[in-house]
Amino acid sequence: MPAKKATTQRARKAPAELTTAQRLGAVVKSARDIMRKDKGLNGDLDRLPMLTWIMFLKFLDDLEQAREIEAELAGEKFKPAIEKPYRWRDWAANPQGITGPELLAFINSEECTRPDGKNGPGLFAYLRALGGNGDGRREVIATVFSGVDSRMRSGYLLRDVIDKVGSIHFTSSDELHTLGALYEGMLREMRDAAGDSGEFYTPRAVVRFMVEAVDPRLGEVIEDPASGTGGFLVEAFTHLSKQVKTVADRKTLQTRSVQGIEAKPMPYLLCQMNLLLHGLNAPRIAPANALGEKLTELGDKDRVDVILTNPPFGGAEEKGIQDNFPQDKRTAETALLFLQLIMRKLRRGPKPGRAAVVVPNGTLFGDGVCARIKEDLLKEFNLHTIVRLPNGVFSPYTSIPTNILFFDRTGPTKEVWYYEQPLPEGRKNYTKTQPIQFEEFADCLQWWGKRKENERAWKVPAKDLLANGCNLDRKNPNATEDITHLPPEQLAASILEKEMRIAEIVKGIQKLLAKGAKA
Repeated sequence: MPAKKATTQRARKAPAELTTAQRLGAVVKSARDIMRKDKGLNGDLDRLPMLTWIMFLKFLDDLEQAREIEAELAGEKFKPAIEKPYRWRDWAANPQGITGPELLAFINSEECTRPDGKNGPGLFAYLRALGGNGDGRREVIATVFSGVDSRMRSGYLLRDVIDKVGSIHFTSSDELHTLGALYEGMLREMRDAAGDSGEFYTPRAVVRFMVEAVDPRLGEVIEDPASGTGGFLVEAFTHLSKQVKTVADRKTLQTRSVQGIEAKPMPYLLCQMNLLLHGLNAPRIAPANALGEKLTELGDKDRVDVILTNPPFGGAEEKGIQDNFPQDKRTAETALLFLQLIMRKLRRGPKPGRAAVVVPNGTLFGDGVCARIKEDLLKEFNLHTIVRLPNGVFSPYTSIPTNILFFDRTGPTKEVWYYEQPLPEGRKNYTKTQPIQFEEFADCLQWWGKRKENERAWKVPAKDLLANGCNLDRKNPNATEDITHLPPEQLAASILEKEMRIAEIVKGIQKLLAKGAKA
């Protein structure tokens, strides 16, 4: 009988969960459909940020009201982050409230007639001025809205969107969980809309694999110095959440577990919202360029236990940024600057820090500055594993072959294990609609703790790598695949890689000839 009762309870619960997902999905879809009618918005690249700042303000007001009640019950004084009449409940909660040109003026104007009938700053002007007083919540709000614009031209359509968002209850854990998944989907759509010119997107399967392999523990500080929209931090937060057992654990998780750095205003906003929707009450994301400080000035207070990241590559940093790095390791290549930063920021001492970093193939075989950085990595750190990802994992955002470097501060490196992640049997490539799946990493994760050489895994002594100019681009000696049978896109990538190597060799020869001519 008890078993039957439990089954009945589960059967009754399922429709309610389905209803929550369906209702929130319908709310988000309706809001996006309304925005499609507005002439000021151009595709998902405009619509998602617009929806995000509206959701952000509703979320914040729900959270503030809950905190205000808690303070009253505890007999404490509550100081709101946003004052009247700029709170959501003051101008947005009433469906019969301001709309049309009046609403646009209140949001966008430097000075306007506010909903309370008095003259004062417009909403965005007020929010942007909240910073500078040392209040953490207000600083975050000011930073978020310093890079936000309201591009909708119709105040009536904007009112409709606000009313839709107003039906979301951000204090409900069920709704937060569902919204987190919906938001992840919208972020993917935004990346798809951007195409190969958009912000770099790390497939969630790759992110989850890196987190599982590194296995952050509660009490450690996890950082992504190139946070983007927060994928690594969200996955790390979820991973740590499963380890919470006590109230003290919960406080540790919420206050000092995950942190990030993001320079661009829009990804900063999206990252904040992504973390909030996944349960982190006060995300610690610094609005800055992580490469903006001198490397030598980063000390123990700046070091962390775990770094998980996919830093941008292919970029060209300005001279002022390059000057923050040692003279013999200065370069315009963003990926190499980030690699140096990550090495510097890993914690030293009895509990050495560890990292998992996505890098392009060029980092493996590059010489010059690149080789000098890799020499430090091999001599001062333990580069224990390189996972070689299949071609096309990051398509259509880039076709450049990529790898994941796993290293820690227990160095120096004795040997480097390589693991070649294969394409699924029968597949020639990945696509937007058929991306890599987390389950594909099952064999690698099983191998991780009990390492043996096989058709996918091999190891190379560090002394051999150092003797060969720190070239980490080692082919699988156990592979039986014939290049003539590779898919065309993999064949093209292989040819491109060889051309890049030839270009590097020619560059080296030119330098030698130039030195000879001067002599």
